[in-house]
Amino acid sequence: MSLKVFLEAARLGSTTQASDAVGLTQSAVSKQIKLLEDVLGTTLFERTPQGLTLTEQGMIFRPYAESALEQIARGRRRLAERQGQRRPVRLHMLAIVGERWLMARFPAFNTAHPDIDVQFTHYVSEHESEEPDLDIRHGDGRWAGQSANYLFGREMTLAASPALLDRFGGRLAAADVQRLTLLQHFQMPTYWAEFTEAHDLRGAVPAHTIRYGYMSVIVKAAVAGLGLALMPRCFIREEVASGDLTELPALRFESATGYWLTRPDGDGHRPEVDALHSWLLAEAAIFNRG
Repeated sequence: MSLKVFLEAARLGSTTQASDAVGLTQSAVSKQIKLLEDVLGTTLFERTPQGLTLTEQGMIFRPYAESALEQIARGRRRLAERQGQRRPVRLHMLAIVGERWLMARFPAFNTAHPDIDVQFTHYVSEHESEEPDLDIRHGDGRWAGQSANYLFGREMTLAASPALLDRFGGRLAAADVQRLTLLQHFQMPTYWAEFTEAHDLRGAVPAHTIRYGYMSVIVKAAVAGLGLALMPRCFIREEVASGDLTELPALRFESATGYWLTRPDGDGHRPEVDALHSWLLAEAAIFNRG
C-alpha cells in the first residue's frame, strides 16, 4: 500500500487527492508516506503550501516503485490463472511462422475449441520472458528438457525477382550465385554453408551479403530486386505463385535445421495444451505437403 500511496501522491501532488484515489484518509496517506520514508531512510517529498513536490531522491525512487507495482500485478495475474479451472495456453513462435503460416489458420482452432484461451507469449525485457507451454522454434530438434516435433522448413531454395534474373538470361547455375547479392537471415548463417556443400561449391562466397533480422523482410527485399533470397521454400509460396519471385528449383537443398514444435518435458499434459499441440502438428503436416 505504501508504494501505491507514494505514486498517487507523486502524480497528484496532494495528500488530499491521493487519499481519494487510494480510499484512505488524508492522515493515513501521510502515515504511509512517512513509513516509506523511514524504511528508505530518505525524504521523498518536499511539503510546500502548494502541495507535494518530489525531492531528487523521490524522483530517483519513482520508476522503481512503478516497476515493483507492475511486477506485483503481473504476479497476481499469474496466480489467478493458476487458481482458475482453465489457465490460458501460452504459445511462443517466431515472427515468420505467424506471418506465413499460423495466423491465417488459427481461426479454425478457435472455432473448434472456443473454450481454450491461447495467449501468444512475447519477449518482455532483457531479463524476463513469459514461459510458454508450447514453443515453435528453429533448430535441429534438440533442446535440453524439451520434446520436439518437426513442423516444416528444411526444404531450402533460392529465389529472385524476375527482373533480377532477366539480367542473367532468366536462369542461374549454382556457380552464378557467387556473382549476386545474397539476402540472408543473420541468425542462420549455416544456410550458405549447406548450399555450397550441396552444390559442390565448398569455400565459395557470394559477391555481397546483406543480413536481415526477419525472414519477411528478406522476402520483401527479394521482391524489390535487392538480391537473391536464401530461405525455406514454404515461406515464399505466395510470391512464387503471384510471379513476384522466381524460384530456382535446380538450386534447392535440404537443411539440417527446420521449424519445430516443442514443449517442456514433464509438463503434465493439460488437455487444452494437448489439443493445441495435436492441432498444430496436423496443420503443419498439411502445410508441409503444399
